[in-house]
Amino acid sequence: MKLASQKDFFSGLMFTIVGISFAVGATNFDVGNAARMGPGYFPLLLGIVLTILGAVITLQSFRSKAPDGDPIGKIAWRPLGFVLGANLIFGALLVGLPSWGIPAMGFIVAIYGLVVIAGFARPNSSIKESLILATILAIGSYGAFVYMLNLQFPVWPAFLTA
Repeated sequence: MKLASQKDFFSGLMFTIVGISFAVGATNFDVGNAARMGPGYFPLLLGIVLTILGAVITLQSFRSKAPDGDPIGKIAWRPLGFVLGANLIFGALLVGLPSWGIPAMGFIVAIYGLVVIAGFARPNSSIKESLILATILAIGSYGAFVYMLNLQFPVWPAFLTA
């Protein structure tokens, strides 16, 4: 069989690997059954669905009618680096890194850090646009997670609330 679509093949492979990982990871928790679901029930089902979806996409990659083989192309390193870095910074700002002497800065500061850094993934990014988006996201996230769901985590830096 000849590979007809590289994009479909590798995306299907990615779905399959992630699905298997979720399903295997879910077995570390109590799965339960449909009437009494445990914490591993949803991740197990999600893993199974992702694995099946990945297998279907991978198999269809051999039947695709793309004229040029639908090549993958170059990896976009700049967006990849900024988006991954933004998520790491979000986690570090949210809970801090005591071993490095970085205190917890809270939810709002972490959202601003996430959005501003991820904004640099786009060429010709604007700090003004990122700050506006971060403000909207911070207000919406505060409303959803703190006000409506009443989740308990630091919202502001510790030195402001002490």
